[in-house]
Order: sequence, then C-alpha cells, then structure tokens
Amino acid sequence: MNAEAVRGSVAVVRRLTPADLSRPTPCADWTLADLLAHMTVQHRGFAAAARGDGQDLAHWAQRPLAKDPVADYADAADDVLAAFASVDRPDRPFALPEFKAAQTFPALHAIGFHFIDYVVHGWDVARTLDLPYAPDPALLEAALPIAHAVPSGDDYRLAPGSAFAPPLQAGDGGSLLDRILTTLGRSPSWSPACPS
Repeated sequence: MNAEAVRGSVAVVRRLTPADLSRPTPCADWTLADLLAHMTVQHRGFAAAARGDGQDLAHWAQRPLAKDPVADYADAADDVLAAFASVDRPDRPFALPEFKAAQTFPALHAIGFHFIDYVVHGWDVARTLDLPYAPDPALLEAALPIAHAVPSGDDYRLAPGSAFAPPLQAGDGGSLLDRILTTLGRSPSWSPACPS
C-alpha cells in the first residue's frame, strides 16, 4: 500500500508547473515549494533509515528545491521504494530522529508512518493544484487505522513542526478520505481560493 500511495503522490506532483510553487497549501504556512521540499527530504530520510543510516541528521535536513524539483521528487520516491523493498523483516529497526532521537521503530511501524504521510501529502498537493484525488478504497481502508493511531494530544499536535493538527469534527457521512483528513487535522473543504 505504501508504494501505491507514493506512486500516487508522484503522479500528482508531475502535474505541477514552476508557476505553482508559490501556491498556498493545506499545510499551515507552507507554499507548494515548501511542501515539495519536505516530501522529497522525507523520502530521502526514510530511505536512509531503511538502509540502517537514519540516525544521521544530514539525511533529514531541509534543502532548497533542485533545478528540476519534479524529477528530484520522483527520484527520491524511487529511492525510498527501493530501500523499503530491501527490508528483510518487519521488526528491523528504523532510526527516525525527527520523531524521537534516541528511539528506533520497527520497520512495519516506520513504513506505516511514511504511508499515512503520503496518503495525506498526495491530497495536499492535489488540493493545492485543485485536482481530483481519489486513491483506491482499499488503500484508504488501510490508512484509516493508522490515522487513528497518530497521537492526538495537544502536546503532540500543537508542538512546533508537528506533521498534523488537532483532529477536526468529521461531518456525517464523510468519505473514508474525509475521515482520514479530519482525524489528522485537515479540512476536506480546504481550497487554494479559501485557505482557512
């Protein structure tokens, strides 16, 4: 499922143009350029973690966008998918210093973190570009329990640099995607024309 989410994000990113990079995104205070830089470096950091070198903070350091940010993003996506494919057991430790510096996470959980990030970031990019976003229902079914497992306390969700805002109230009859988004503090009705 993670590979499907990542490939979906690549397909959406390939639709952007340089003129789109200054657009606001559902990620507070981030332009599309900021979001794309974050998504690219996260792929690189998780790839390093899968290869046993995640504790090196250089892999997680934010960098300026490459000259061709779309190609660089696609390359980073290929890198993380290849690294994850080489993981030989679900309990293999991943160092993820952005989460907790002195702790490792089993591969199964770490890849789950990456998966939920790219389900949501795929939506972030699609909404920013005002494009449809409709992952396979099976992918969303797999993502929903991971979204519910993300810590929801204010100390986590309101901390500087937190990936997700506090949960929002879900509307009646919301889709699976809407439930994932509201659980992670995203408003399904967000649009570039009305960002708040």
